[in-house]
Amino acid sequence: MTGRRPAEMHPGRVATVDELDRRGAGRRPDPDLLDEQQRSGVGDMDPQDFRAAAHAAVDIMADYLAGVGKRDVMPAVEPGTLRSLFPAEAPESPEPIEAILADYQRLIEPNITHWQHPRFLAYFSSAASGPGIIGEMLTAVLNSNVMLWRTSPVGTELEQVVVDWFRQALGLPSGFDGLLTDTASTSTLIALAAGRQTAGIDAAVKGLPGRPEVPKLRVYASAEAHSSIEKACMTLGLGQNGLTKIPTNDRFELRLDALEQAIASDKKMGVRPIAMVGTIGTTSTTSIDPIPGMAEIAAREGIWLHVDAAHAGAVALIPERRDQFAGWDLADSVVTNPHKWFFSPVDASVLLTTRMPVLRDAFSLVPEYLRTLDHEGPIRDYNEFTPTLGRRFRALKLWMLLRYFGIEGLRRRISHHLDLGERFMRWIDDAPDFERLAPVPFSTICFRYRPASLADRADEPEIAEELDRVNLALMDAINRTGEVFLSHTRLRGRFAIRVALANLRTEDVDLELVWEIIRREAAVLAVSAA
Repeated sequence: MTGRRPAEMHPGRVATVDELDRRGAGRRPDPDLLDEQQRSGVGDMDPQDFRAAAHAAVDIMADYLAGVGKRDVMPAVEPGTLRSLFPAEAPESPEPIEAILADYQRLIEPNITHWQHPRFLAYFSSAASGPGIIGEMLTAVLNSNVMLWRTSPVGTELEQVVVDWFRQALGLPSGFDGLLTDTASTSTLIALAAGRQTAGIDAAVKGLPGRPEVPKLRVYASAEAHSSIEKACMTLGLGQNGLTKIPTNDRFELRLDALEQAIASDKKMGVRPIAMVGTIGTTSTTSIDPIPGMAEIAAREGIWLHVDAAHAGAVALIPERRDQFAGWDLADSVVTNPHKWFFSPVDASVLLTTRMPVLRDAFSLVPEYLRTLDHEGPIRDYNEFTPTLGRRFRALKLWMLLRYFGIEGLRRRISHHLDLGERFMRWIDDAPDFERLAPVPFSTICFRYRPASLADRADEPEIAEELDRVNLALMDAINRTGEVFLSHTRLRGRFAIRVALANLRTEDVDLELVWEIIRREAAVLAVSAA
């Protein structure tokens, strides 16, 4: 990025530029602006002061959402340039909320990468919707810990309701139950822990080290699978070597023949297969693994099948697209993330499984102080199914956004993104100087700039290396405009630029501008290279 100094102000309702100059970070606060609790109290902010501050904060939030598309998507700052804007030590004396909100507008908003921007098309977008944001605010004010039924009765039971709403909307059978976690990384960790538990070695109680009777354990996933699977293996004591990455075909889908060969080879060497992960919507290309075939192998071998649909699972809301999800109803567990394509604020992940008792066996630990002695009935204490005790009340924001949009409204928005993806794909396919590098099952397009004159020589090592360099420079030039933010991957060793269309705020005009910028910056590079 450029070497410009950090941005320090964006107009808002709370403070003028002159006021910011008088009340910058680290300056002495005006004692006349402090409320009574700040001056001498031992309690919280007065409710009336909270009301005024919250109204001011909501005005800032609404202004931000209204104007986020006019900002640079990524701030033009360099690493290490922001810390010096803040005092080195926490303030000894209280500071007025007006100054804090002003500094938020001056220091925070201008210096963050704007995931809410309509042209944030990198990675997989996490665009938070209005009803989800309101739900997050109400979650914060309740501050409920959904670890036990008695610590949050409605939090616990609303989670059961919301999880089942998702199950039904996705078209999964009633045998699936589940819970909410923070991210797919945690959901996958829990699922693989359950897979380890089904190996019959009781790792939850006895552990793994120092047990000569326990063979090496193995998990299988596509070479295109998400890194969270590898991290889960590291966390569960299986190590990175405990994951076998199965080769893919020319569509970046797991090869069933290679999977069967890997399992047979491991068994011959005394390694015990315990789980496999199939992906519907891989991170780089959104490819779809052959889930029906994987389910057949998993059933035959008696090992856990986990399906990672963290991003693409939202498309299953559309009945006409459910053929892409064939076989996931045969899985032991499925994960999808509402904070991706369902427009929930980060964080929210739905883990669905047909084997809740196994999840409980993998994580249940009930010391006396967590026992429920004063109630009887169908009590679910969610902490028994996860590695964490404390749990946020995530169901509230999901309940609110599902009601606000309705399933039909979510379908309409997701269908719009799929249409945008098809449109962008056609542009790439019709442009002689661009090349699509992967199929487009959903709405993520992987492509590169490749002049038509080099089409027949693109695989020559020197040309391929030069194309990688040029496309890296192209992506950097696109992102430096501030008008769009794209990310990349590597496919078969080639540098690929990704456009991921799943942003709640992206409109047709945004996509047209993105394509204009891509072609313009590519033309500049072509002229420079001439």
